[in-house]
Amino acid sequence: MKKSSLLAIFTLAFVFVEAQSKYSHTEAFAPFFYPSPGNEYRSASGEPGPKYWQNRADYTISATLDTAGHTVSAKVEILYTNNSPDNLKFLWLQTDQNAYRKDSRATATTTASGGRWANAMFTEGEVIRSVAIEENGKKYTPEYTTTDTRTQVWLGSPLRASGGKIKLTIEYAFQIPEYGSDRMGRLNTKNGWIYEVAQWFPRMAVYDDIQGWNVLPYLGQGEFYLEYGDINFNITAPANMIVVGSGELLNPAECFTPEEAKRYAAAKLSDKTTMIRDAAAIGKGGISAKKGQTTWKFRIQNTRDAAWGASAAFVLDGAKIDLPSGKKSLALSAYPVESIGANGWQRSTEMVKGSLEFYSRQLFEFPYPVATNVAGIVGGMEYPGIVFCSYKAMGSELWGVTDHEFGHTWFPMIVGSNERKYAWMDEGFNTFINDLSSAAFNKGEFKKQSYFDDPAAAKTVQSIFADASDILLTEPDVVQQANLGNTAYFKPSLMLHALRNTALGEKRFDAAFREYISRWAFKHPTPWDFFRTMENVGGEDLGWFWRGWVFNNWRIDQAVRGVKYKNGIPANGAQITLENLEQMPMPVTVLVKESNGKQQTINLPVEIWQRGNAYTFEVATTTPVTEVTIDPDKKVLDWDRTNNTWIRK
Repeated sequence: MKKSSLLAIFTLAFVFVEAQSKYSHTEAFAPFFYPSPGNEYRSASGEPGPKYWQNRADYTISATLDTAGHTVSAKVEILYTNNSPDNLKFLWLQTDQNAYRKDSRATATTTASGGRWANAMFTEGEVIRSVAIEENGKKYTPEYTTTDTRTQVWLGSPLRASGGKIKLTIEYAFQIPEYGSDRMGRLNTKNGWIYEVAQWFPRMAVYDDIQGWNVLPYLGQGEFYLEYGDINFNITAPANMIVVGSGELLNPAECFTPEEAKRYAAAKLSDKTTMIRDAAAIGKGGISAKKGQTTWKFRIQNTRDAAWGASAAFVLDGAKIDLPSGKKSLALSAYPVESIGANGWQRSTEMVKGSLEFYSRQLFEFPYPVATNVAGIVGGMEYPGIVFCSYKAMGSELWGVTDHEFGHTWFPMIVGSNERKYAWMDEGFNTFINDLSSAAFNKGEFKKQSYFDDPAAAKTVQSIFADASDILLTEPDVVQQANLGNTAYFKPSLMLHALRNTALGEKRFDAAFREYISRWAFKHPTPWDFFRTMENVGGEDLGWFWRGWVFNNWRIDQAVRGVKYKNGIPANGAQITLENLEQMPMPVTVLVKESNGKQQTINLPVEIWQRGNAYTFEVATTTPVTEVTIDPDKKVLDWDRTNNTWIRK
């Protein structure tokens, strides 16, 4: 055949291959990724700027639990500080109990299939009895309007910028729903009701430099965005009940019997789980024999929220948490006798301790004096210093839910991102760190099978990159219910693994990730602050990465297209051609094998895809190439692995 004919065939073949690729190098590597430059509030480097501000909300709450009607009556005093540069004519509060009304938006938007966020029974929501304001020594009753889960309070005069303070006092009541969207609720056990109480007081909405007032309604699937401050709260309940709550119990001697208080103090010093109230004592002695009512007093500082649990059915145990600074914290577990079994809740405190000690070493020190795990009707939900987990969980399931909910201490309790908009920044980041902690706990007792070792890996890739998938940058309440697991949890976790394993490497990733946590601890980062931090600390322009993973549902499909030799002689070296068939570029690792047994591993940067979808590189060889494999260690989430290997015929 003539040379000209061969060239024509090669050109046609090349054009045919080009037509099959969906990749656009100009789109993937387009400039101007960031929509705006940095400013005095948020630096272009990803740090809080020199004039970064956020408002503050401190709460003092007194509440009474009525077990006959399953109601809570309370009064909250909110000291609100306006650190913004704006004078505020009105305030917005979140009154989330209204989601459990029959006429709520949450009820109206629940799908016909129901699901985790559906409510089978309804309440009257947050019944506000009075609102009062005190400012500069003057008290008055303001106008206020409640719209679903938001309450607007108009001020008599604008709250001045840059430090103005105001005190709101609100008296209110609500009935505890039996199943509150898997966030809170009550469970009837053989020894009494277990109450898990959250979203239980009017909380200030966030006013920030991005949007002003953040007033998205609470619909169930989207979570929370809250201001930081100190919360002091008292819970008055029947004296035979144990109450656990966010933060430190200030009056254990008044709440427990002398012997139980002694055990409570001993648990703070014990490396092993110490029983404070065991199953045998329930209904017989100790706190069970107390009459009347007891007021339990709690305090948690520099927090965005607080929650609590109460029951006469609780077994209670605890142990010491050792923190890197030398400080100590207390791990507590409160659970009914029904939760005791093989690897059951009697191991919960051990798990809490292991989880928090790991994250404190690897990420940022646990900031609260107590960490409490409560067994009840809630499958899994997190609050500062306290989490609610299913009373049925055992073994690996108990470890998984305990570790996940306490992992949320870092995202979003410490790093206070907007959960109601960016679920991937808390659920996804948390799922990622859970993989690391599970590998470390008790020599990997409950280590998760990695994606790469999973026989169903191909199905996983096709699931998370499916055409019907929601992109990560989708508000949680907009995500299709069937997609939430992938969009909020699994895909962003795999994104961080890809960033750590492939794009940055462990050392640079870990340094940047820790810096992100440190920079934005107890502050409000946006996705852009995360992107900028990872790039500036990691030392890479990652616009191509964020475009594919966060802003689009791009896939990765890298293929080996062929091998040629210089002048047709293997000893002269091989020319290997790769192709990117889908929209997302990634760095490439190539394993090359020769017939003489020699093997070479070549690492190619992502920039090989900057000028098109095909790339040819040369490899020094002495004998024929027998096999070329892309991503031999399976670190890349490739859509079609059948084209990753070329074998000489």
